[in-house]
Amino acid sequence: MPDLLGPALAVPGLGWLVVAVCIAGLVRGFAGFGSAMIIMPVASAVLSPVEAVVFVIAAELIGPLPNLRAAWRDGAPREVGLLGAGAVLALPFGVWALSTIDATVFGWVVSICVIVLLVLIASGWRLRGTLSRRLTVLAGAVGGFMTGFAGMPGPPVIMLYMASSLPAAVIRANFLLYLVMLDLLLFALLGGLGMLDGTIVLLGLLVGIPNLIANMIGARLFDPSAERFFRRVAYLVIAASAIVGLPLWKG
Repeated sequence: MPDLLGPALAVPGLGWLVVAVCIAGLVRGFAGFGSAMIIMPVASAVLSPVEAVVFVIAAELIGPLPNLRAAWRDGAPREVGLLGAGAVLALPFGVWALSTIDATVFGWVVSICVIVLLVLIASGWRLRGTLSRRLTVLAGAVGGFMTGFAGMPGPPVIMLYMASSLPAAVIRANFLLYLVMLDLLLFALLGGLGMLDGTIVLLGLLVGIPNLIANMIGARLFDPSAERFFRRVAYLVIAASAIVGLPLWKG
Protein backbone atom coordinates (compact mmCIF):
# COMPACT_ATOMS: atom_id res chain seq x y z
CA MET A 1 0.00 0.00 0.00
CA PRO A 2 2.75 2.57 0.84
CA ASP A 3 4.29 1.80 -2.57
CA LEU A 4 1.09 3.01 -4.22
CA LEU A 5 0.76 6.21 -2.18
CA GLY A 6 3.46 8.17 -4.02
CA PRO A 7 2.15 7.39 -7.53
CA ALA A 8 -1.42 8.07 -6.37
CA LEU A 9 -0.53 11.53 -5.11
CA ALA A 10 1.45 12.23 -8.29
CA VAL A 11 -1.50 11.67 -10.65
CA PRO A 12 -1.78 14.66 -13.04
CA GLY A 13 -4.75 16.92 -12.34
CA LEU A 14 -5.05 15.75 -8.73
CA GLY A 15 -6.22 19.17 -7.54
CA TRP A 16 -9.03 19.30 -10.09
CA LEU A 17 -10.10 15.77 -9.16
CA VAL A 18 -10.30 16.66 -5.45
CA VAL A 19 -12.33 19.81 -6.16
CA ALA A 20 -14.72 17.88 -8.43
CA VAL A 21 -15.18 15.10 -5.86
CA CYS A 22 -15.90 17.56 -3.04
CA ILE A 23 -18.49 19.48 -5.06
CA ALA A 24 -20.00 16.19 -6.23
CA GLY A 25 -20.29 15.02 -2.62
CA LEU A 26 -22.28 18.11 -1.69
CA VAL A 27 -24.60 17.62 -4.65
CA ARG A 28 -25.10 13.90 -4.00
CA GLY A 29 -25.67 14.38 -0.29
CA PHE A 30 -28.34 16.97 -0.98
CA ALA A 31 -30.09 15.61 -4.07
CA GLY A 32 -29.08 11.94 -4.06
CA PHE A 33 -27.71 12.09 -7.61
CA GLY A 34 -25.54 14.09 -10.00
CA SER A 35 -22.11 13.29 -8.58
CA ALA A 36 -20.84 11.19 -11.49
CA MET A 37 -21.98 13.86 -13.95
CA ILE A 38 -19.67 16.26 -12.11
CA ILE A 39 -16.67 13.98 -11.58
CA MET A 40 -16.54 12.01 -14.86
CA PRO A 41 -15.86 14.87 -17.29
CA VAL A 42 -12.96 16.05 -15.11
CA ALA A 43 -11.64 12.52 -14.55
CA SER A 44 -11.82 11.68 -18.25
CA ALA A 45 -9.70 14.76 -19.00
CA VAL A 46 -6.75 13.54 -16.89
CA LEU A 47 -7.13 9.74 -16.75
CA SER A 48 -7.62 6.91 -19.25
CA PRO A 49 -11.21 5.70 -19.76
CA VAL A 50 -10.84 2.66 -17.47
CA GLU A 51 -8.92 4.67 -14.86
CA ALA A 52 -11.58 7.39 -14.88
CA VAL A 53 -14.38 4.90 -14.19
CA VAL A 54 -12.34 3.11 -11.50
CA PHE A 55 -11.56 6.46 -9.85
CA VAL A 56 -15.21 7.48 -9.76
CA ILE A 57 -16.49 4.28 -8.17
CA ALA A 58 -13.64 4.18 -5.63
CA ALA A 59 -14.17 7.84 -4.70
CA GLU A 60 -17.89 7.23 -4.19
CA LEU A 61 -17.75 3.96 -2.26
CA ILE A 62 -17.71 5.45 1.24
CA GLY A 63 -19.20 8.92 0.68
CA PRO A 64 -22.91 7.96 0.75
CA LEU A 65 -22.59 5.43 3.62
CA PRO A 66 -23.80 7.76 6.43
CA ASN A 67 -26.99 8.45 4.45
CA LEU A 68 -27.87 4.82 3.66
CA ARG A 69 -29.92 4.09 6.78
CA ALA A 70 -32.21 7.04 6.17
CA ALA A 71 -32.42 6.18 2.47
CA TRP A 72 -33.50 2.61 3.26
CA ARG A 73 -36.16 3.97 5.61
CA ASP A 74 -37.48 6.65 3.24
CA GLY A 75 -37.09 4.86 -0.08
CA ALA A 76 -38.66 1.88 -1.85
CA PRO A 77 -36.04 -0.93 -1.77
CA ARG A 78 -38.16 -3.31 -3.88
CA GLU A 79 -38.32 -0.74 -6.66
CA VAL A 80 -34.58 -0.23 -6.41
CA GLY A 81 -34.26 -4.00 -6.74
CA LEU A 82 -36.03 -3.83 -10.12
CA LEU A 83 -33.59 -1.17 -11.25
CA GLY A 84 -30.74 -3.40 -10.09
CA ALA A 85 -32.10 -6.40 -11.99
CA GLY A 86 -31.98 -4.45 -15.23
CA ALA A 87 -28.53 -3.08 -14.42
CA VAL A 88 -27.04 -6.53 -13.84
CA LEU A 89 -28.08 -7.59 -17.35
CA ALA A 90 -26.55 -4.61 -19.13
CA LEU A 91 -23.51 -3.78 -16.98
CA PRO A 92 -21.11 -6.29 -18.65
CA PHE A 93 -21.90 -4.84 -22.09
CA GLY A 94 -21.02 -1.37 -20.83
CA VAL A 95 -17.70 -2.62 -19.44
CA TRP A 96 -16.92 -4.29 -22.78
CA ALA A 97 -17.59 -1.00 -24.60
CA LEU A 98 -15.37 0.83 -22.09
CA SER A 99 -12.46 -1.54 -22.75
CA THR A 100 -12.54 -0.91 -26.50
CA ILE A 101 -12.92 2.88 -26.74
CA ASP A 102 -10.19 5.42 -27.48
CA ALA A 103 -9.38 7.88 -24.65
CA THR A 104 -10.06 11.02 -26.70
CA VAL A 105 -13.33 9.64 -28.05
CA PHE A 106 -14.28 8.65 -24.51
CA GLY A 107 -13.73 12.21 -23.27
CA TRP A 108 -15.94 13.66 -26.00
CA VAL A 109 -18.66 11.06 -25.46
CA VAL A 110 -18.77 11.63 -21.69
CA SER A 111 -18.88 15.43 -21.89
CA ILE A 112 -21.43 15.50 -24.70
CA CYS A 113 -23.68 12.96 -22.93
CA VAL A 114 -23.55 15.03 -19.75
CA ILE A 115 -24.42 18.25 -21.59
CA VAL A 116 -27.30 16.66 -23.55
CA LEU A 117 -28.77 14.99 -20.47
CA LEU A 118 -28.39 18.19 -18.47
CA VAL A 119 -30.25 20.18 -21.12
CA LEU A 120 -33.06 17.60 -21.16
CA ILE A 121 -33.40 17.62 -17.37
CA ALA A 122 -33.11 21.41 -16.96
CA SER A 123 -35.58 22.09 -19.77
CA GLY A 124 -38.26 20.09 -18.00
CA TRP A 125 -38.34 17.20 -20.50
CA ARG A 126 -39.88 14.17 -18.87
CA LEU A 127 -40.73 10.60 -19.75
CA ARG A 128 -44.44 10.07 -20.25
CA GLY A 129 -46.51 7.14 -19.11
CA THR A 130 -46.91 5.16 -15.92
CA LEU A 131 -43.99 3.98 -13.81
CA SER A 132 -44.43 0.30 -14.69
CA ARG A 133 -42.21 -2.60 -13.63
CA ARG A 134 -41.05 -3.09 -17.22
CA LEU A 135 -40.12 0.58 -17.59
CA THR A 136 -38.29 0.49 -14.26
CA VAL A 137 -36.21 -2.56 -15.29
CA LEU A 138 -35.48 -0.92 -18.67
CA ALA A 139 -34.27 2.27 -16.99
CA GLY A 140 -32.05 0.17 -14.73
CA ALA A 141 -30.61 -1.63 -17.77
CA VAL A 142 -29.77 1.63 -19.55
CA GLY A 143 -28.25 2.90 -16.32
CA GLY A 144 -26.25 -0.32 -15.99
CA PHE A 145 -24.80 0.06 -19.47
CA MET A 146 -23.91 3.70 -18.79
CA THR A 147 -22.31 2.67 -15.50
CA GLY A 148 -20.01 0.17 -17.19
CA PHE A 149 -19.23 2.44 -20.13
CA ALA A 150 -18.99 5.89 -18.55
CA GLY A 151 -19.41 5.50 -14.79
CA MET A 152 -22.71 7.42 -14.90
CA PRO A 153 -25.65 5.29 -13.74
CA GLY A 154 -27.93 8.13 -12.76
CA PRO A 155 -29.33 9.94 -15.84
CA PRO A 156 -31.75 7.24 -17.12
CA VAL A 157 -33.15 6.76 -13.61
CA ILE A 158 -33.38 10.51 -13.08
CA MET A 159 -35.50 10.71 -16.23
CA LEU A 160 -37.66 7.84 -14.99
CA TYR A 161 -38.37 9.31 -11.57
CA MET A 162 -38.98 12.81 -12.87
CA ALA A 163 -42.00 11.29 -14.64
CA SER A 164 -43.40 9.95 -11.38
CA SER A 165 -45.52 11.58 -8.73
CA LEU A 166 -43.37 10.26 -5.87
CA PRO A 167 -42.38 12.71 -3.11
CA ALA A 168 -38.91 14.30 -3.40
CA ALA A 169 -37.69 12.48 -0.27
CA VAL A 170 -38.58 9.04 -1.74
CA ILE A 171 -36.95 9.85 -5.09
CA ARG A 172 -33.80 11.07 -3.35
CA ALA A 173 -33.64 7.93 -1.19
CA ASN A 174 -34.10 5.61 -4.18
CA PHE A 175 -31.33 7.43 -6.04
CA LEU A 176 -28.95 6.94 -3.13
CA LEU A 177 -29.69 3.22 -2.82
CA TYR A 178 -29.52 2.59 -6.56
CA LEU A 179 -26.23 4.43 -7.06
CA VAL A 180 -24.51 2.65 -4.16
CA MET A 181 -25.70 -0.70 -5.51
CA LEU A 182 -24.33 0.09 -8.98
CA ASP A 183 -20.98 1.22 -7.61
CA LEU A 184 -20.59 -2.06 -5.72
CA LEU A 185 -21.63 -4.16 -8.73
CA LEU A 186 -19.22 -2.37 -11.05
CA PHE A 187 -16.36 -2.54 -8.56
CA ALA A 188 -16.83 -6.30 -8.23
CA LEU A 189 -17.08 -6.80 -12.00
CA LEU A 190 -13.96 -4.77 -12.77
CA GLY A 191 -12.10 -6.60 -10.02
CA GLY A 192 -13.13 -9.96 -11.43
CA LEU A 193 -11.91 -8.90 -14.88
CA GLY A 194 -8.57 -7.67 -13.52
CA MET A 195 -9.27 -4.07 -14.59
CA LEU A 196 -8.71 -2.42 -11.19
CA ASP A 197 -5.53 -0.33 -10.98
CA GLY A 198 -4.29 -0.30 -7.36
CA THR A 199 -2.90 3.23 -7.64
CA ILE A 200 -6.17 4.64 -8.94
CA VAL A 201 -8.24 2.70 -6.40
CA LEU A 202 -6.11 4.11 -3.57
CA LEU A 203 -6.41 7.62 -4.99
CA GLY A 204 -10.18 7.25 -5.18
CA LEU A 205 -10.40 5.96 -1.61
CA LEU A 206 -8.23 8.84 -0.35
CA VAL A 207 -10.39 11.52 -1.95
CA GLY A 208 -13.37 9.51 -0.75
CA ILE A 209 -12.71 10.93 2.71
CA PRO A 210 -13.51 14.56 1.76
CA ASN A 211 -16.30 13.14 -0.39
CA LEU A 212 -17.74 11.52 2.75
CA ILE A 213 -17.63 14.83 4.64
CA ALA A 214 -19.19 16.67 1.70
CA ASN A 215 -21.99 14.06 1.50
CA MET A 216 -22.79 14.60 5.16
CA ILE A 217 -22.87 18.38 4.71
CA GLY A 218 -25.05 18.06 1.62
CA ALA A 219 -27.50 15.80 3.49
CA ARG A 220 -27.80 18.37 6.28
CA LEU A 221 -28.49 21.08 3.72
CA PHE A 222 -31.35 19.08 2.18
CA ASP A 223 -34.45 21.24 2.29
CA PRO A 224 -37.30 20.53 -0.14
CA SER A 225 -38.36 24.17 0.02
CA ALA A 226 -34.98 25.24 -1.45
CA GLU A 227 -35.00 22.60 -4.17
CA ARG A 228 -35.42 25.04 -7.10
CA PHE A 229 -32.44 27.17 -6.08
CA PHE A 230 -30.25 24.14 -5.44
CA ARG A 231 -31.10 22.57 -8.78
CA ARG A 232 -30.04 25.72 -10.59
CA VAL A 233 -26.70 25.73 -8.80
CA ALA A 234 -26.24 22.00 -9.48
CA TYR A 235 -27.01 22.51 -13.18
CA LEU A 236 -24.32 25.22 -13.41
CA VAL A 237 -21.76 23.02 -11.67
CA ILE A 238 -22.54 20.02 -13.91
CA ALA A 239 -22.32 22.17 -17.05
CA ALA A 240 -18.98 23.64 -15.95
CA SER A 241 -17.65 20.16 -15.25
CA ALA A 242 -18.68 18.93 -18.70
CA ILE A 243 -17.02 21.92 -20.38
CA VAL A 244 -13.80 21.48 -18.36
CA GLY A 245 -13.73 17.81 -19.32
CA LEU A 246 -13.82 18.39 -23.07
CA PRO A 247 -10.70 16.94 -24.78
CA LEU A 248 -10.51 20.31 -26.55
CA TRP A 249 -8.45 21.66 -23.61
CA LYS A 250 -5.79 18.96 -23.91
CA GLY A 251 -4.26 20.93 -26.77
